[in-house]
Amino acid sequence: MTDAELPEDLARLWRRPTGSGSRLGRPAGLDVERVVRTAVAMADAHGLAGVTLPKIGETLGVTGMSLYRYVGSKDELLILMGDSAFAVEYIDAGAAGSWNEGLQRWARGLWRAYQEHRWLADLPTSSPPRGPNAMAWMDAGLRAMRPLPLDRMTKVGILTLVSGYVNTSARMAQQLEQGWRQSGGVDPALAAQRYGREMARLVTPDRYPDAAELFSSGTFDTAAAPATATPVDPAEANFIFGLEVLIRGIEATTASAALDTH
Repeated sequence: MTDAELPEDLARLWRRPTGSGSRLGRPAGLDVERVVRTAVAMADAHGLAGVTLPKIGETLGVTGMSLYRYVGSKDELLILMGDSAFAVEYIDAGAAGSWNEGLQRWARGLWRAYQEHRWLADLPTSSPPRGPNAMAWMDAGLRAMRPLPLDRMTKVGILTLVSGYVNTSARMAQQLEQGWRQSGGVDPALAAQRYGREMARLVTPDRYPDAAELFSSGTFDTAAAPATATPVDPAEANFIFGLEVLIRGIEATTASAALDTH
């Protein structure tokens, strides 16, 4: 397939030439890359809701309608933004001692991208990976799993599972933070204590025996107390804990599959 035969949206995603439209009347220096960079900066500052073609056009000194010369639709723009924001700079290229260490590094790199561009967690998933940065992430994840005796599609499934976990963790952390801010910025440790004490009054052992035991134990008071003098982001700590559990599950499944083949 030649560049001319590629779908136009895919050609734009890979910054290949497209045959649509005349270049006459296009502002000098304006191209897909500049439009996407402007949209990403706008999303970083105001979230996805703050990104509109008229606002991008105003920032670039053109009309919103003129941007359709560079992006086919708002949905296409979101795909372009996502691939740009998942930059390869977040991929940990350091040599890992094992596949599980490599996969953990891969997942933590994704987490960093979600922290730098918080709107990424709100992007819809409309297709498998198609862009150059998305392909770099897939390549890095598959490379980390080279030692695993699994077929290629199983490895793709593992990447889907892990990336889905990172996405969900990032979105949940952001929603909890938003709720915390809306409640007046109560300290998360105090919020945990208050939650535990309120539930202890309402959750009775006759109806919720195990949950009642949890809340009456003072677990949330203990969990809210800092374990070390070094501040730790609770959201990141929860993410890392869950990631370690997930990786151990993959290890166990892989070991079981290896035994079944012998």
